[in-house]
Amino acid sequence: MEVRPSKSSVYTVRAAEDGDLPAIADIYNEAVLHSTATFDTEPATLAESKQWLRDRSHPYAVLVAEGGGQVVGWAALKPFASKPAYRFTAENTVYVRADMRGKGVGKALLGRLLEAAAENGFRTVIARIAAPNPVSVRLHRRFGFRRVGVEREVGRKFGRWLDVVVMQKALAE
Repeated sequence: MEVRPSKSSVYTVRAAEDGDLPAIADIYNEAVLHSTATFDTEPATLAESKQWLRDRSHPYAVLVAEGGGQVVGWAALKPFASKPAYRFTAENTVYVRADMRGKGVGKALLGRLLEAAAENGFRTVIARIAAPNPVSVRLHRRFGFRRVGVEREVGRKFGRWLDVVVMQKALAE
């Protein structure tokens, strides 16, 4: 699916492939090492990334956004919880390459990811956002996510206790 977030740039959003894994890992590992967007503290290896991609096969999904022939961001749907009754709920993730933030990549990815979630039979998508992250909260609000809770001081990274904001979007009423 081609998405035009602005007149100056075009991003193609498509299903991720094994060949995208080095770029996906680079984007993720930058967040691991330099931000609280993820509570992982060690960079992902290529072997781990291959298993990670397999674990997100249908009905889940991993999408990449390409711009200028390069992967500039990725988004994923993963299981919300392991119990069978949660089958119709997925958790989402969106990461954008550091030099591409604020350029519509996240918007392109999250829009297509929500379409994929609906197409794949999900009823609800949950976002768990390490706080503070006003950019991610704003992005999710833009797509109709509502804040449904806060998990207080559930993570510790870079010597700080971190909250997680929980947001939810109902895909079907």
